[in-house]
Amino acid sequence: MAWPQVMLVDSRSFGGSPSRSELKAWQSARLRELLAQVSGRNPFWTQRWREAGVDPRSLGRCDDLSQLPLVTKAEILADQRAHPPYGTNLTWPREAYSRLHQTSGTTGHPMRWLDTPESWGWILDCWRQLFGWMGLIPRDRLYYAFSFGPFLGFWAGFEGANRLGNLCIAGGGTSSEARLQALLDNEATIVCCTPTYALRLAEVAREKGLDLPGSAVRGLLVAGEPGGNIPATRELIEQGWGARVFDHWGMTELGPLAIECADDPGTLQMLETECVAEVLNPRTLQPVEAGEEGELVITNLGRVGSPLIRYRTGDRVRLAPPRVADKGFLRLRGGILGRVDDMVTIRGNNLYPAALEDVIRSIPGVAEFRIHLWDGVGLQRLELEIEPLAGFSPTEVAALTHRVEQLVRERFLFRAEVRAVGVGELPRFEMKARRFWRHPATGAGGTPSE
Repeated sequence: MAWPQVMLVDSRSFGGSPSRSELKAWQSARLRELLAQVSGRNPFWTQRWREAGVDPRSLGRCDDLSQLPLVTKAEILADQRAHPPYGTNLTWPREAYSRLHQTSGTTGHPMRWLDTPESWGWILDCWRQLFGWMGLIPRDRLYYAFSFGPFLGFWAGFEGANRLGNLCIAGGGTSSEARLQALLDNEATIVCCTPTYALRLAEVAREKGLDLPGSAVRGLLVAGEPGGNIPATRELIEQGWGARVFDHWGMTELGPLAIECADDPGTLQMLETECVAEVLNPRTLQPVEAGEEGELVITNLGRVGSPLIRYRTGDRVRLAPPRVADKGFLRLRGGILGRVDDMVTIRGNNLYPAALEDVIRSIPGVAEFRIHLWDGVGLQRLELEIEPLAGFSPTEVAALTHRVEQLVRERFLFRAEVRAVGVGELPRFEMKARRFWRHPATGAGGTPSE
């Protein structure tokens, strides 16, 4: 089924394809309103700006944001530990808040986030605009293949589509086979999950003889980890489902702020009616040019009850040039490329886990994989665990591991140790996958890296 070509701009601002000057004027007005409400009311930001010697109310344009200090996740978490349980980033008294969500906390203490009814309404309106860019239509039926926990994305995406009038079906805490049967029985047209879980559901469907390419599913909305725009992973998902992949980006602490448009595959488009996005060199903290990589920094404009202003997301992105000169929204070519702090150096080569995934997923026969890195004072050692598809003979498994080792050497100019494991030995994931493990030089212990 062909996807509608939709370019929906927030009807409260302007129509058509906006010029960059129109967008900046809109953002500047929203920013002034946000700072006026937050300054003097929100303890976290009031103290932070006072210590930096900056009066945010003097800022007139979004281009003036560079005068304000950047903030990191570590600083937000430190504030929440010092002022439990929610920290001081609250613009209103606690009784004004009606929603609580939190991050997984897989690498430490979970981050908790409160929203007022107004802020929650803003989040749902963000989804209204993102669904429009994606090409959602009234007859679409959305299946959410999650156990709904405290994470914001599930609830926001579900309620956002439901508010539009679409039928929304929650997968609940059932098995992968039961979820597949439910989405087939209900003739779901859009499936929402992580890229990893999309692959897992396709794997289970093959095992059970279920025909996903022949189903009503026409699109998969994926988020939560890089993968939706890793070419080899994306191709495997689309082959397994016979459906188009749509990548999405957001964070519990920021809200939903980017999506892949129907007419622009392989690129995330930022919802600049609701945020100011900067892409900065993570070392110099200066803006990068189109085509260059940098760290995504976000100021959300409508979450007044618990805003984030110049928040360093830690996500690596590459700015795409505008499709039309001085028009349109900021675009990120290849979506989220990985985490700024995930880069490792092997034999003098800089390497990101997402690049390794693209290589491994491009090789037919790999059901799942895991990356082990041993850190040391000298050379680092990389090991790849490869799980073959069921039914492979020992000779085929040996050829598969050799092919992985060969392709890694050709692509990255170093040798990785590749070891095959038994079928079903590596874990499967419903949520964010944990495939990258860092170990001390002694080989003891190990920590999953996001």
